[in-house]
Amino acid sequence: MAAPSETRPETGAATAALPLRAELRRQLGRRRTIGILAVLVALPLVLIGAFALGGPSDGTAPTFVDLAQYGGPNLTVFALYAATGFLLIIVVALFFGDTVPSEAAWGTLRYLLIAPVPRARLLGSKLIIAGLSAVAAMIVLPVWTLIVGGFAYGWNSYLSPTGDQLSLGDFLLRLPIIIGYLILNLAVVAALAFAFGVLTDAPLAAVGGAVMVMIVSAILDSIPALGPIADGLPGHFAFAWATALAPTIDFSRMATGALWSIGYAIIGFGFAFWWFLRKDITS
Repeated sequence: MAAPSETRPETGAATAALPLRAELRRQLGRRRTIGILAVLVALPLVLIGAFALGGPSDGTAPTFVDLAQYGGPNLTVFALYAATGFLLIIVVALFFGDTVPSEAAWGTLRYLLIAPVPRARLLGSKLIIAGLSAVAAMIVLPVWTLIVGGFAYGWNSYLSPTGDQLSLGDFLLRLPIIIGYLILNLAVVAALAFAFGVLTDAPLAAVGGAVMVMIVSAILDSIPALGPIADGLPGHFAFAWATALAPTIDFSRMATGALWSIGYAIIGFGFAFWWFLRKDITS
């Protein structure tokens, strides 16, 4: 009778190893997560401070930067424009590229697998939490910026440089579309960082590899001679979310960009699982 009672806890511990809530607690307590949150919270405050230090407009037609001070919606759009090309790429790459190699760097990855934890389950838990963290970050930035901008500049309608306007209510309906597209479009960055993460024990290499691919893609995208080939470059449709701010939304560019990104993401995440399930964990 004693033997079964002693072995049963071991089996239960193995099957319950690394539940999502445990992985979530670990990631929320990481300095990386706290640092990202601090940057996202500080960004709209920094923008408002920079605008306050700047001089008045020279009287010519207002520019996109000048309109950022028109109201909360305009500041939100400006912050997203400023963050889409680089900051959000780094944020997503950090969440997805750091999660696996950090365990290897700490020497805990092999221990987790000896526990034993099924490799697919371990990788799936980390992928889910990284995804939730990235989605939360991409929601926090525009929502927090809208709140800060509303109190700083007022709750006016959105005004585009071409003179088109969206009421505050319409803008609030368009914002989830913008956020949703950003999440889909940055899936390619997530897949790249996650795939690099199972190939290396160095978190910086995984994050830097994904960011470097996006930088090279942006450089190639600036070459007009590529023509239609550029449509397949990661990040080519990064700013297609701006079409959601038109009086009538044209979903064609967002749909094309989302399909390209999802295709790359399927390949990247599929490779990550395929490689990790066959990899010798020695670190």
